[in-house]
Amino acid sequence: MTVSDPIADMLTRIRNAVMVGHELIAMPASKMKIAIAQILKEEGFISDYEVVEGKSPAHKTLRIQLKYVGERRNRRSVITGLERVSRSGRRVYIGKKNIPWVLSGMGIAILSTPKGMMTGQRARKLGIGGEIICKIW
Repeated sequence: MTVSDPIADMLTRIRNAVMVGHELIAMPASKMKIAIAQILKEEGFISDYEVVEGKSPAHKTLRIQLKYVGERRNRRSVITGLERVSRSGRRVYIGKKNIPWVLSGMGIAILSTPKGMMTGQRARKLGIGGEIICKIW
């Protein structure tokens, strides 16, 4: 099955898995998805991720282990919300002065910049803008 927006598909898979309490999710891998998973791990939104080789080198799978806090019955996901900002039909580019704060710094904005994928906070420090991929809180 062909997906028109693979990043939105990734975020939807994460959102659905969080709603039902799954520990592990899998999806087709790409460089951009792996970069997003790396940022989510560095920021503490997921426990871990791994890239699993498929039958051929072109078919890789990205497995993400979601992170939860609390006891068994009272456990809650660390990720409470995801929002896709820039999509294939409407790209959203911002300058260094207009990088948004997500929940007053409690969440992150993921940007695609000329220096690679990074959080909004890091892009602000480096003084560069780019395309806002998504917001996560």
